[in-house]
Formats: sequence, structure tokens, C-alpha cells
Amino acid sequence: MSNISKLAIIEDGAVIGENVEIGPFCHVSSEAVIGDGTKIAQGACIYGKTTIGKNNEIFSHAVIGSIPQDLKFEGEDVELIIGDNNTIREFTLFNPGTKGGGGKTIIGNHNLFMGYVHLGHDVIIGNHCILANAATLAGHVELGDYVVVGGMTPIHQFVHIGDYAMVGGASALAQDVPPFCMAEGNRASLRGLNLTGLRRHIERDDINALKSAYRELFESGKPLKDTASELLESTENHYVTDLCNFVIKTKRGIPFERKN
Repeated sequence: MSNISKLAIIEDGAVIGENVEIGPFCHVSSEAVIGDGTKIAQGACIYGKTTIGKNNEIFSHAVIGSIPQDLKFEGEDVELIIGDNNTIREFTLFNPGTKGGGGKTIIGNHNLFMGYVHLGHDVIIGNHCILANAATLAGHVELGDYVVVGGMTPIHQFVHIGDYAMVGGASALAQDVPPFCMAEGNRASLRGLNLTGLRRHIERDDINALKSAYRELFESGKPLKDTASELLESTENHYVTDLCNFVIKTKRGIPFERKN
């Protein structure tokens, strides 16, 4: 049985699952779907066509699903989809998609969004990511799994960050960060592999293979995409394959110091 405050506004048509908690002064739109076990604290607002999965915890004054901050938006049918077991802290702002980006902002499972995090329109977030306080993602940004973004870090539109990557706090990121790598600075550039994160999830032999590939790609002075293609032909390590494929497919480029 759900526990919904009499002071909350739940519009007709909203779908509320089992064991949902909704605090006073919350607003839930008519098109919203709230999954089982989700908790929404006082003053949080769920707008538009927003689907929230199971066992999420949404803290006070979060604004979820309000219209995109995009001047091209003209009221078209768009949505925000949030998976399961996410923690969404105070004063966060999540926007739905836009027509130009496929109409959907999609968030996976087991993510932590600290206070004042902003997710712009058409953002895609994987699983097990951590976005620290006031990290701000512009439209069309894509994060893989196990990505960490430090506090006060803005990320430019259309940037792609690969699995297990980390972006340091107070950075300003305008280009793609390959999987397994760490970037920081303003403007942010690669500082090496995200070894602390990798050691939590990946075996030592695989980390050693990634170290060798990183040196060849970013420290040898060779043409980047040519080197990635050569490594693809010679490696049998699937982590190295993921790294090289990302480098070959990047559209915004990789921010690193090129050797002569």
C-alpha cells in the first residue's frame, strides 16, 4: 500500500505503483508513471511524460521531467525514462528529450545524482554512475556505465564518456573521454587511466593490457585513429577493443596532449 500525503498534488491519470511514498507539496503529472517502492520527498515535482522505475529515492525539491531548456522545443511529445534504484538528491533538474534527439532522455539503474545536478535534454546515462554536486550535462551527452563526474563540472553538448571513465571536479569538458580513462582540467584533457576505478572492477592482466594500449594510443606520437586500427587487429583483449573502437568512432575528438 502506498503512502501519499494529502498535501501532495497527484493529477488524474498518474500511475502509482505499490509501496510508493510521496511527501507533502509534491506534484505528479497526469502522464507520470511511478514504480513500486519509489520514495519522493516533500516538494519534489514530477512533470510531463515521465516514467520512474522501482525503488528510486527522490529528495526534496528535485524537478524531474520539466520541459527542455531548448529554444527549438515547441511542445512536441517527449519523455523522460528513469530506471531502478537511483538516488536523486535535492534540487536536481532532469529534462526530457527533444524531437531533434529522438524524444527521450534515458537514465539507467543504480546511479547517484548529488545535489544540483542537471541533466539536459536527450541525455543518456548508463548504470552505476556517480555525478557529484552541481555537475551539469548539456543536451545529447552520453555516459556509459560506472562513470564518475566530479562536482562543479560542466559537460558540452554531444560529448560521449565511455565506461569506467572519470572526469575530475571543477573541470570543463568539451570533447569525448574514452572508456577506462581519466580527464580533468579546464579545458579537460586526459591524465591517464582511471586506475582507482578499474582496480575495483577489472583484473590486473586486463589493466596491464589497457596500460599498454593507452601508451600506444596517447603517448607514442602516432596518428590516433591509425594506431587504434592497428591495435584492433593485434589485440584479443575485449577491454582494449572497446577502447580502440571508441577512439575510432569519436565525433568530438579526444582531448590529450599530442607528442611530436
